[in-house]
Parts: sequence; C-alpha cells; structure tokens
Amino acid sequence: MALRPEILRYKRDFDRLYKKGRSTGDKYIVVFHITNGLPYTRKAFLASKKVGGAVARNRARRLMKESFRKLENEIKPGKDILLIARNTIVGAGCAEVEASIRKALVKSGLLL
Repeated sequence: MALRPEILRYKRDFDRLYKKGRSTGDKYIVVFHITNGLPYTRKAFLASKKVGGAVARNRARRLMKESFRKLENEIKPGKDILLIARNTIVGAGCAEVEASIRKALVKSGLLL
C-alpha cells in the first residue's frame, strides 16, 4: 500500500516548517504553515505530552483531524500545514476546536 502524499511525515519537512514557516495561535491550537510548491496541501497533527496521557493526546488529534476535514476544501492549495494542540484542548468539544482552527486559519490567510 502506497503512502498518502498529503501527509507530512519526514523530519526535513518539519524542520523546514519550524525554521522558515509562519505560526498563528488560537485558544486550542497553534498553526505552522509554509508554501510547499506542490499542487496539493500537506498536513500533520501533533499533541505533545503537555496535553496529557495517550488517551488525551489521541482525542486531541482526532478532534483536530475531524475539524480540519470540515474546512479542508476552503484551504488554499500548495501549503504545508502543521496543527499543534495546546493543553487547553482537553475537555473541548468538536465545534469549539473547529471554530479555533477556522479563526487561526483566517488569521494566517490560509482560507480562500
């Protein structure tokens, strides 16, 4: 089975995002983004141990993925996007996370 090309997975891509990318934060998440020169957008979702144990981190990633999926067709193509959960995401609902992601994406100019 082939790897899905729209997922960020290599260290060099993450390093490039952290060093040269721009960041925008909101209540529940931080968004790093940079132009990737490809015709599609690549994305990744992170939740550090500051968020909590494995269950809390997995829930945070699931919330971010589902919320991002709803907004995906509104995002400009050709970007690398990294969404990082803040520890405030614990206990948040899907609608709150989606609103936070939308706000951060608008602030960073990634929505069409």
